[in-house]
Amino acid sequence: MDRREIAALLAYIGRLDPRTIRTDQGEARDQLAQWHELLADVPMATPHGWDARVAAREHIRISPYQILPADVARPWESYRRDRLQRHTDPPPAADPDDQSAWTAELVSTRRAVASGNAEPAHHRQITSGRVNPELEERLRQIGSCIPPEARAALAPYRPTRAAREAAIAQGQPDALSVRCEWCHAQVGEPCRRRRIGPDGSARGNALRATPHPGRFDLAAAQQPRQPTMA
Repeated sequence: MDRREIAALLAYIGRLDPRTIRTDQGEARDQLAQWHELLADVPMATPHGWDARVAAREHIRISPYQILPADVARPWESYRRDRLQRHTDPPPAADPDDQSAWTAELVSTRRAVASGNAEPAHHRQITSGRVNPELEERLRQIGSCIPPEARAALAPYRPTRAAREAAIAQGQPDALSVRCEWCHAQVGEPCRRRRIGPDGSARGNALRATPHPGRFDLAAAQQPRQPTMA
């Protein structure tokens, strides 16, 4: 706020709390200089929710103590902090290889959000709605959102998933759709190798690339129809 805005704020506060009014010209000048020194970096109002007069009115309404510059600066700092915490830093439009321009745009966006001149950028959320007909047709043709080439390339790195897909493709039941009675793996989790020690406790818990045979039998009994892989 500049000196004129500070004077307007003090006049507004004086109407709500006459204790802040200074009748002596020297005292009024000192009060104006003090408030300007402490609130020079606090705006009077922003396009997105901040108003120093509202902060002053709230203090006068709920506090029996005479208002001080800190009673306006403190809500402003809380306002800035809340906005920055809700901001997610969207990628700048500048070329990432131009480090100075990229950083300058990022800092400029943050300052605009903190100062109340721009709204915080939130993460986009998945919303419900009708699927594009072209996408539905494409998924119907390929049977999965992962292209076959990509699925084949990922198979060495996902042996359990690859074995599951291969079994279903061959018409076998989806073993991971049921709980394993041997190793107690939950639905969707791969089986584990259980090595029992002489005292009856488990000594090993490594993942298996293929489910236990009994899990296949249980899946066949509970799901006689072949499920569709997404």
